[in-house]
Amino acid sequence: MSRRYGGNPAGTVILLIADITALILILWIAFCLFDANTANDAVSWVHDAAKWLSGWSRNLFTIHSDNWRTVVTYGLPAVVYLSGPGAAHPAVRQPGQLAGLVSLQCG
Repeated sequence: MSRRYGGNPAGTVILLIADITALILILWIAFCLFDANTANDAVSWVHDAAKWLSGWSRNLFTIHSDNWRTVVTYGLPAVVYLSGPGAAHPAVRQPGQLAGLVSLQCG
């Protein structure tokens, strides 16, 4: 696997879940921009999942264009899910790194 998924298995699982979450959101953005048939079961499932995953960012901004509103409403969570776990939990990826920092600060 790539360097992004190296290290602690728990960190790998967290990053994979975050990547799949972002992929679902990005898929819905693409489906929406290309006017996918929402009667299709796969498109409907992606839409429902993306709606649930982006619930915290709905109506965060007032945007009048439907396309831009979709990109912002679903794109912002995708960016957070892609960047958040890797940046917020470096100790999960490399558990020894945090222990070294703590011992340097305390000792």
